[in-house]
Amino acid sequence: AMREIPTGTAYAVWVGIGAALTVVFAMVTGAEPLSVVKVLLVLGLVGCVIGLKLVSDAH
Repeated sequence: AMREIPTGTAYAVWVGIGAALTVVFAMVTGAEPLSVVKVLLVLGLVGCVIGLKLVSDAH
């Protein structure tokens, strides 16, 4: 993946994916309380990661 996008963008994408999956896993297993705000924030994070990837591909 890093052959096609800048290193900074690749790092942000992988960190964002890891953070989102960690929070989702914690909510599913019950280690983290589920709330609408947390779900919306994780969705926002995923949206930003997708946006970074799309903008990176355009250049």
